[in-house]
Amino acid sequence: MTVRGASITLSGQPLSFSDMARIGARKVRLVPDAAALQRVAEARLVVEEAMANDQPVYGSTTGVGAMKDVEWSADQLDAFNMGLVRAHHFGTGEAFSSEIVRIAMAIRVNMALTGRVGCTTDLVEAYLALLSADVVPVVRRTGSIGCADIGLMGQIGAVLTGAGEAMFDGRRQSAGDALAAAGLKAFRLAPRDSLASISTNAVGYAAAANAIRDAAGAVRVMLATGLTTAGALGASRDPWKAVAHVGTEREAGIGAWLYFNAKGWDWPNATHIQDPLSLRMMSQVFATGFETLVAAGKILLAATGRTDDNPVVAGGQVLTSGGSLPLDVTVFLQTAQLGLAHIARNSFNRCVLLGNGQRRDLPVNLVKPGAIATGFGPIIKLAGELFARVLTMTNAISANSMVVAGGIEDEATFLPLVVERLERQVLALRRLAALEAMLAAQAMDISGDAPGNVPGIIYALVRQHADTYWQDRPLSAEVEAVEQALASDALMNELISHSTIMELDEFFALGPVA
Repeated sequence: MTVRGASITLSGQPLSFSDMARIGARKVRLVPDAAALQRVAEARLVVEEAMANDQPVYGSTTGVGAMKDVEWSADQLDAFNMGLVRAHHFGTGEAFSSEIVRIAMAIRVNMALTGRVGCTTDLVEAYLALLSADVVPVVRRTGSIGCADIGLMGQIGAVLTGAGEAMFDGRRQSAGDALAAAGLKAFRLAPRDSLASISTNAVGYAAAANAIRDAAGAVRVMLATGLTTAGALGASRDPWKAVAHVGTEREAGIGAWLYFNAKGWDWPNATHIQDPLSLRMMSQVFATGFETLVAAGKILLAATGRTDDNPVVAGGQVLTSGGSLPLDVTVFLQTAQLGLAHIARNSFNRCVLLGNGQRRDLPVNLVKPGAIATGFGPIIKLAGELFARVLTMTNAISANSMVVAGGIEDEATFLPLVVERLERQVLALRRLAALEAMLAAQAMDISGDAPGNVPGIIYALVRQHADTYWQDRPLSAEVEAVEQALASDALMNELISHSTIMELDEFFALGPVA
């Protein structure tokens, strides 16, 4: 079914997280900017002139990779262009979500609209036709070293030609059947169109955008569960005041959010000064985590508005380019992974404080006095395991050696693999948030607290899915239920409606903004 209603005009300018979220969810129509299409046409004329003058054009009149010195005659080009995308349909494993593939196709179109690629306007229209009809190529996610997603984009390009698989009308089917059912025809790839269909990092960028946004949402929730724990432990709120005077702008903003959302209920004061560092420095830890995600996000968004193809059209010439290496995106993404590890450690430290019997006379393992029970000791061990999971994903891999194609291709960033590691971090963070929220709710029940504001929201959510722990019982299903509820759109919408962090919520398109 064709998308109706609101539209986004693609012009080669960087996309936003909101743009990509709506594209992935099929909430908008995509319209190419007329001036941008003209740039595509003008760049195409440069490529055609070069070929007409017998100038070798990489991947158009020559082979690729180790076969770059093989030149094709005019009567061989059709077979070469058809074969190029199909040869690069080699991805394996689990498929990306349809949302990510839609975003990837939109990024490919947007990059082409910069007028630097040299593809035909027909190729742009062919991608937009797939998006309009919602024929979504099945893209298996293992197939890229992070220097052009050839094995990933090849699965999209193959569908254009009628090969491979696609999702259409809720069913996975052959590309030929999907195109026919949607009223589309297989596309004939002209010289340069074939390489333009595979030699870009659009899938990696789309997956990175989705992972960054998910990570920001997870940290947004952990800020709320962390505040709930601070209330259960009777933390001093003075450091959140102080950071407004001595901290960075981001730290001051997070401190103000914590201080404001601690109000509105009888906040216990277990101490006046020198809280444990995991409480005293929450503003610094969360602010830095958010800052690394913002930095990675800005670099990623910029990448959606520039050409990462090889070759490119510039200054009226077809030129070899090094733009296919997404090193800046990858390095900043790895920095964000380190930021998330600090947030995970901060959460784990608070979990230990809740159960070690050192604050507010809370019992060890949060076992009700007089009860015969093991309590939350095992849960706290699980929290440690989850922190370790997040930490193990911080070892940078982008500088690892990669020598393929006879040493011709020796630079790679492993961006898709880095994204997978970020995704695993997010899964662990969400479960860690659930454990911390359950521990904090238990501590509040033992102390007789009646939390309000954001801690009240978190407490009420936990108690919808898990009763107070008065005797030993299996907790696995309850942990999963709380985790799912914390990760829901409903909670994010409630948190943002209750107390927004405007610049972060809008930038990452969290909650109602999406």
